Amino acid sequence: MTNRALRRKLGMWLQIALSLAVGVAAWQSAVSFSDIPSYVLPAPKSVLAALLDGISQSPLVRSSFWFHLFDTLKATVSGFAIGASIGLVLAAFMAEFRVVENAALPYVVGLQSLPKVAIAPLLVIWLGYGSESKVAMAAVLTLFPVLINGLQGFRSSARDRLEMMAALKASRWQTFRHIKLPGALPMIFAGLHIGIVYAMLGTIVSEFTGAQRGMGVIMMQLQTVSDTAGVFAALVLLGFTGYVLISTMRLLQRRLVFWAENGDQTRGI
Repeated sequence: MTNRALRRKLGMWLQIALSLAVGVAAWQSAVSFSDIPSYVLPAPKSVLAALLDGISQSPLVRSSFWFHLFDTLKATVSGFAIGASIGLVLAAFMAEFRVVENAALPYVVGLQSLPKVAIAPLLVIWLGYGSESKVAMAAVLTLFPVLINGLQGFRSSARDRLEMMAALKASRWQTFRHIKLPGALPMIFAGLHIGIVYAMLGTIVSEFTGAQRGMGVIMMQLQTVSDTAGVFAALVLLGFTGYVLISTMRLLQRRLVFWAENGDQTRGI
């Protein structure tokens, strides 16, 4: 890592730390200089204590945050993988065959238009209170952004490159493999960034509706006993988890689509 890159990285982390410090200070000020009761807005130190209590317990204990977070993460990643795979395959076929787009797009748009909170109970009825309904919900929410971004990416190939492949008598697969797929990767990763967040949201919604374990379950339990600090602590942990997932996706994108960040538009030819 060069000195310039190191300074840029340190600057980014300093900005994040400063932003968090300002946010916590504003939060503490709102608690200290107002009459907001603690069951509505707990103090940061109360949330920190609840967070430390939740993560200090063994992952095998049901009251531990880790016990529930691992289950939520497993359903999130599984649903994301399924939804993203289906979305990319559909996007590829829809980009190549207009008849597939005309047949599939109305169903996809219709599914996306439905309130997700209304879908979750149906999935619980069909698949039960286990992880299957959570995985299915995560997959449903992942599908649309990956599909739409992938479709746009596959159709954004430069005309001159397509004409060159046609002049070389390239097959449909060769054109897709060497031109359309590499050119679509930036848009595909944009959809994957959105999809991983939606997958976690879908998992939590499903856990709220009906599940045996997961962060949504423990948040409902904490809400039942009016443990607002515990709910806030769970939200902080979920927010950090989401940040880690997004950062992982960005790292993967930098490794696979580094040529796009460098402005190289000839990759794949």
